Amino acid sequence: MTVVAAGADLLPGPAAAQAAGAPPAAGRLVTGRTAAAGSARSYTLMVPDAPPPTGRRALVVMLHGCTQDAADFMRGTQMNTHAAPHGVFVLYPEQGAGQHPQKCWNWYAPAEMKRDAGEVAIVAAMVREVTAAQGIDPARVYVAGMSAGAAMAANLVAAYPELFAAMAVHSGIAAGAAADVMSAIGAMRSGPTADGDALGMAVLTAMADRAHAVPLLVIHGRADGVVSARNAASLVRQWLVVNASARHLAPPAVPARHEAVEATGRYGAVHEVWTSADGGMLVESYLVEGLGHAWSGGDANGSFTDPKGPDASALILTFFLAGAT
Repeated sequence: MTVVAAGADLLPGPAAAQAAGAPPAAGRLVTGRTAAAGSARSYTLMVPDAPPPTGRRALVVMLHGCTQDAADFMRGTQMNTHAAPHGVFVLYPEQGAGQHPQKCWNWYAPAEMKRDAGEVAIVAAMVREVTAAQGIDPARVYVAGMSAGAAMAANLVAAYPELFAAMAVHSGIAAGAAADVMSAIGAMRSGPTADGDALGMAVLTAMADRAHAVPLLVIHGRADGVVSARNAASLVRQWLVVNASARHLAPPAVPARHEAVEATGRYGAVHEVWTSADGGMLVESYLVEGLGHAWSGGDANGSFTDPKGPDASALILTFFLAGAT
């Protein structure tokens, strides 16, 4: 295993900028509401003041976890601060207590994860609406989530792969890993009962003729007591199968890169990069030592955050923009 010192991409960008006396990134917030599949959800959108360097607008969709809302998730992840200087829009769909008493996305309910139905259809409609209204490049739309929002992100990509160029799953669970409350609890505690290959084939079946590679970034705390870190391995395998198969290639047996990342005074992590035989990005992962069920490197003003971890928001944005064409 290679051991490397943490680079700038692992340090908290907002804190570093403030320490240097740099002005905060500028952007304005707008709100809206989208109806689809017989229901509706509200959202908050960060519209950056800065134009994108390439002239092509990008959008990151951020799905919050249980008990959170858009404002809380914005504070905790500081994604707006990372995205605004790059001219990247950030969309925060919001689950209400009327849909779940803890404001969780219903990622384990079959009716909420199928194409043209339930919550995935609502968020997909929201993405299309914002993309059209703001002149977003459809090839530069990405999705990320935390916990229940991370599981929802995986379900969303499985149902609507054509909408997303890449995704990031933080403390999440594989798409289709549960079909009811009891199997959801089991998956959270111990990982899914189905293996990653079977879960990957199920996603390919759901994608049908829309199947294409959607590179995945996985971030998970090894000390997560809410969603077992076993789920990270399941996610990696699921999307190795999906993304390699979509490229008409076999999933790789070993990662192209495997290293320990260390930083003084911060949690270390095991970092892996999986690529296809033709060099395409399939999956990247960070398994963070000492991190519980919290947004790695997040701001304490938001819930479920731990500032000692690698900066997840910086890692996610870098992962997304690195693959932009």
